[in-house]
Amino acid sequence: MAEQVFPTKGNLIKTKRSLQQAKQGYELMDRKRNVLIREMVALIDKSKLVRDNIEQTYEKAYLALQKANMTLGSVSTFMQFVPEESELQLSFRSVMGVELPTVTLPERKLVPQYDVAMTNSYLDYAVICFNDTKYMTVALAEIENSIYRLAVAIKKTQKRANALKNIIIPKYEAQLSFITNSLEEKEREEFSRQKVIKSTKMKKEQLARVKKKFNM
Repeated sequence: MAEQVFPTKGNLIKTKRSLQQAKQGYELMDRKRNVLIREMVALIDKSKLVRDNIEQTYEKAYLALQKANMTLGSVSTFMQFVPEESELQLSFRSVMGVELPTVTLPERKLVPQYDVAMTNSYLDYAVICFNDTKYMTVALAEIENSIYRLAVAIKKTQKRANALKNIIIPKYEAQLSFITNSLEEKEREEFSRQKVIKSTKMKKEQLARVKKKFNM
């Protein structure tokens, strides 16, 4: 049932404006949702590719590390000299108002932090593989965080679009129909009233002319 509003021309204009804004809002929400979905689908495909690569690289790294441990004994004494990563940079890009992270890690030449004369190629290869996974992990973190943010935004956008389409727009359409019909009914009543008044006036004028003609 339409929300009752007083049927005036002012409310008619106001309701038309509100209905137009609601329809524009729905179109915007629908366009935003489609853009976000396309962005998320592209990132999901990219995430699968990065995950496959990172899993393969980890397998190679752990296999090399296992062989290094078997040939050198525990390599933990060599790895304690590897510095912590402190150059990670975070920024954001906007996609239809949704802030998506951009995580970057400057690439630098890999320099062993241990005495290469005391190790072997297995350890060197493991270090190279783990170094590669570091950059892949950064890329994957950026992608999956973006996917999560997009999923949340899509859900909110869908909810707003549904509210506009199924609640707000039908409400204003019903109000507009009610006001229009009421005003048209008033116009018909006014037209009928004016017609009766005019007819009565004409009859009085005719009667007055007859009385004047016969000096009544």
